[in-house]
Amino acid sequence: MMILLAAVRAGMGAGNGRLFWLLAAAFLCTSFRPALREKPSELTPTQARAYAEVLNMRPAAARALLGNGQDAGTLLVEDCLGITELLISQDAARYEATVDAQDERLDALEDQTGPLAEYAAAEIRLHQAAAQVVFGHEVQGAWSLRRSFGAMQRVTERYPNYLPARKTLGMLQFFIGSLPEGYHWFLKLLGLPGSVEGGLRNLRRAATQPNDFQLEARLVLALLEETYYKKPEAALQLVQTLHRQQPENQLLTFLLISQLKKQHRTDEALATYHARPTGPGYLPLPYLHHLAADLLLYQGHYPAARRANQLFLQDYAGQHYRKDAYFKLYLAAWLGGDAVAATRYRSRIGASGRTVLEEDTYAQRYFEDRQPLNATLTRARLQIDGGYYRSALATLGQFRASAATPLRDQLENTYRRARALHLLGELDSARILYARTITRAGTAPYYYAPQSALQLGYLAQAGGQPNAAKTYFRKALSYPKHEYKNSTDTKAKLALQELE
Repeated sequence: MMILLAAVRAGMGAGNGRLFWLLAAAFLCTSFRPALREKPSELTPTQARAYAEVLNMRPAAARALLGNGQDAGTLLVEDCLGITELLISQDAARYEATVDAQDERLDALEDQTGPLAEYAAAEIRLHQAAAQVVFGHEVQGAWSLRRSFGAMQRVTERYPNYLPARKTLGMLQFFIGSLPEGYHWFLKLLGLPGSVEGGLRNLRRAATQPNDFQLEARLVLALLEETYYKKPEAALQLVQTLHRQQPENQLLTFLLISQLKKQHRTDEALATYHARPTGPGYLPLPYLHHLAADLLLYQGHYPAARRANQLFLQDYAGQHYRKDAYFKLYLAAWLGGDAVAATRYRSRIGASGRTVLEEDTYAQRYFEDRQPLNATLTRARLQIDGGYYRSALATLGQFRASAATPLRDQLENTYRRARALHLLGELDSARILYARTITRAGTAPYYYAPQSALQLGYLAQAGGQPNAAKTYFRKALSYPKHEYKNSTDTKAKLALQELE
């Protein structure tokens, strides 16, 4: 059983963050219903029920079903549960015990053969790589990743029709193949051959042919296509269907909120958050509160946004998203007119968390930048993120530039207008403003120009102009340094590969 990519997010990493994303973001589970056939490659009915409880994020119920067996299915489901608890809690106190338990399971699997046993060993090694990287043991994590990748390749060679292994191998091939150029020396050193095309082929094979994990493969594929290939409706429809079928599943609730938020459907996302399954049997998922805080910011409900992020920080033991949470607390206090609290929250940005994820890196760059944000532009940005495009244009109408206006604010104003018009379907006006952003930006180290080039590339691609699209995607790649370089470069690179 695979613990897989639950919410593929464009640009979750900066610095070594893309490697973190590859290893760590892939460890929330999707939903499936294994076929209950008596073959050594499948779970037993009891193991399948236990895994369903892992997916529901009800650990006590899962453990009650599992027992103490040493067979491959039991060991794999146990590990799914252990890595889920570790990575959701981000609790460093759990790390050593989790890795030790993984070693014990790998020892128990050494003498077991067959597709399920060999697949389980490769999966558990991948889980271990994620744990090691997330908690700062990057060298060990890289070695574990190499061993997992090689083992998964051997499973597909030995059992070419065992589709679950193709699902995991395909996901790894895709992410390794999509990493920015700066990681290629490292991957070559490790001997990890990525291939976007090969990864998609393996994923599609697992997604389109019957197997115990077919639905899981379908969901991974849909999320990848939504993030990188501009196919948002298919992913959302799949998640909505699954959520309707299993409204008690906390993981599917998280996925649905994430997808609705990405697609600027704030009201629906908040309604789903408020209707989420709760109770003492569920594993706490603090990140949901951080998502809700963003949604409330979009609506301008600043006190409620502050409460949601305070709840996130209170319940969350990890180091990621802390800078982002304090930055959002700062925004809520500042825009809400509480200057004292805004100063306090701003000071916490620099002292909290790590700069691995792009959200945290952006918050840190703001903290270190002497130039204050513009309140009008910030409100407009939040309104656009929330899907309130006409309100954003009205807000931008209040912006007045002068000779003293910083270049960053001038660029942001033009770019925000382009985004709002683009998302309203006024494409000709959006193209003009994107192009104006690029021209005025020059080599300024802000993300507005590279993002404008990326969006112009997508518009040209959708309009049947492949040569123009390639030019814009290459332009997006050409900017040497900005806040969202890794995610922008990955999207532009994959778009170019699709065109060539």
